[in-house]
Amino acid sequence: MKIGFVSLGCPKNLVDTEVMMGDLLAHGHELTAAPEDADVIVVNTCSFIDPAKEESVNTILEMAEFKKTGKAQRLVVAGCLVERYRDDIRTMLPEVDAVLGTNELEKIAPLCEGLEPKDAASAPYLYHDLTPRVFTTPRHSAYVKVIEGCDHPCTFCVIPQYRGSFRSRRFESVVSEVTRMFAQGVREVNLIGQDTTSYGGDLGMKNGLAQLLARLAAIPTSQEAWVRFLYAYPNRVTTELLETIAAHEKLCKYIDIPLQHASAAVLKRMKRGSNGDLFLKLIERMRATIPGVTIRTSMIVGFPGETGSDFEELCQFVEAAQVDNLGVFRYSDEDTAKSYHLDGKVDKRTIYNRQRRLMALQRKISARRNKRMIGKEMRVLVEGPSAETDLLWEGRSMGQAPEIDGVVYLNDFNDTEVRPGQIRLVRVTEAHDYDLVGEVIDEPGNQVTPEKQVVFNILPSKGGSASSSVSQRLKSGLHMPVPAGAR
Repeated sequence: MKIGFVSLGCPKNLVDTEVMMGDLLAHGHELTAAPEDADVIVVNTCSFIDPAKEESVNTILEMAEFKKTGKAQRLVVAGCLVERYRDDIRTMLPEVDAVLGTNELEKIAPLCEGLEPKDAASAPYLYHDLTPRVFTTPRHSAYVKVIEGCDHPCTFCVIPQYRGSFRSRRFESVVSEVTRMFAQGVREVNLIGQDTTSYGGDLGMKNGLAQLLARLAAIPTSQEAWVRFLYAYPNRVTTELLETIAAHEKLCKYIDIPLQHASAAVLKRMKRGSNGDLFLKLIERMRATIPGVTIRTSMIVGFPGETGSDFEELCQFVEAAQVDNLGVFRYSDEDTAKSYHLDGKVDKRTIYNRQRRLMALQRKISARRNKRMIGKEMRVLVEGPSAETDLLWEGRSMGQAPEIDGVVYLNDFNDTEVRPGQIRLVRVTEAHDYDLVGEVIDEPGNQVTPEKQVVFNILPSKGGSASSSVSQRLKSGLHMPVPAGAR
């Protein structure tokens, strides 16, 4: 059969999609990027916050239309939305032929084939280095999931309900997978998980992430290569971890550490603890240990009980911290999260205004920090022609993670050959709020464009409007946000 995929949400979800695609290929099926040609369409959903749920529902309804206008015979819905709304999907969306939770990936082939899958294994699903996988990222960059699930008690988060309890992949499994990626020409590996800094704790390892990073940095490569990890938990950032990052050239001098807030009162209600002063000391220690480190964090505004004073404290922290990159999220009141039952709810307009103010503050900080880069030289991983204009190419430095940070636009190659997947020396010539502009100043040398790795494009999703009949059913009973197009 020809099977098409839509993957929504975070990189962790994308890895799940790649694993499901690999499993289907191993079972003899074919993948297609044309939804009208697909015999089966799989939508891997996100359900983290309301906008993600709404996009997921819109996409399911959009793909359901191909059962009328295309060749599709089956529609399979997978991912976090299933974990939360499994019964609702089955009851209210008869167009959906099968559902698949985040810990049931091994069932994808029989569900696409219309067969009854065998009972799932007793242990929650966790892929390994021998698991078939089809890459959807560019040939030169890939994600590696090193843990699954989470045991942190954050009151705003529903991830543990979807992903299960924390569990680490085996050390040598990760090493084997990354070794193979480097051999295939991957230049950048991004380690991901709900909290990568907890890696190895359940395996009896102390400073497991530091040990893993040191081992990955020691993998021999024929070309320059990078390893980055994402999603650090503040109280798990150890001296050993920082020293390991500083000691190895292959490790990106980059730390993504979601702090969520700076007010001790708000952090207590979030069940995260700590306070802004301790966070500032941690940031100071990061910068002292890793010269030139890029620090990214994220904050939530409008959490229940957040007062005007709490928000002002957060703004003062952001001004004092001067982090390189900041994401600001509006609090989403999820009915299965513990924070849903807290009092002191903040109205949506206030939440929106607080987000705008905090991002305006960070925009000035980022612009100032970027301006200091003019005239400096940096190594840049070339991505290819820019999506913004045919006149520019773009790439990313070690301090720019894919999708979430800015980019380096390349406007002068100095007559040197530039190809996607190369890591080149670039001199910064211009600076904008979040992005940089530069010129390539080195020669390509023995750069080799990756060719071995199979890359597949997933189906595009517009989050289209629902048909009127489905819209009415959604309004009448489905306990999910009604898509905007259905209202």
